[in-house]
Amino acid sequence: MMGITYADIELIRAADLILVQEGYLTEDQIRRVQVAALVDSSSSMLAIPRSLVRLLNLRKMDEVQTELANGNIMQADVVGPLEVRFQNRRATVDAVVIEAETEVLLGAMPMQGMDVIIDPKRERLMVNPESPDQARLLLK
Repeated sequence: MMGITYADIELIRAADLILVQEGYLTEDQIRRVQVAALVDSSSSMLAIPRSLVRLLNLRKMDEVQTELANGNIMQADVVGPLEVRFQNRRATVDAVVIEAETEVLLGAMPMQGMDVIIDPKRERLMVNPESPDQARLLLK
């Protein structure tokens, strides 16, 4: 039986990163938040509560039908883009919005984008030990 795994991740408004590069914002104006996310590889996307949408000033990109853990189907907004960071990894993704005030859920797509895996023995998220580091990837 797998236990529950949490990971400390950072969520950053990706548009702010571009605005910094273009000279419209300074580094200290980037909207970001550190959260302890529930890691769930059986979910596909990143899921965040509405309060984080407001905090990070994210834009609605789409609307999807999604199935909750209890089997209920609901319509949900998709917002983004967000940069998700864990240790030395990052991925840019969209997020499904959960209307209830709930914890952040880190699904399979952002995990795959960051090339991270769940260590079930220690119940923790970790950088894939078999993947080359990002510097070597850039050199190839």
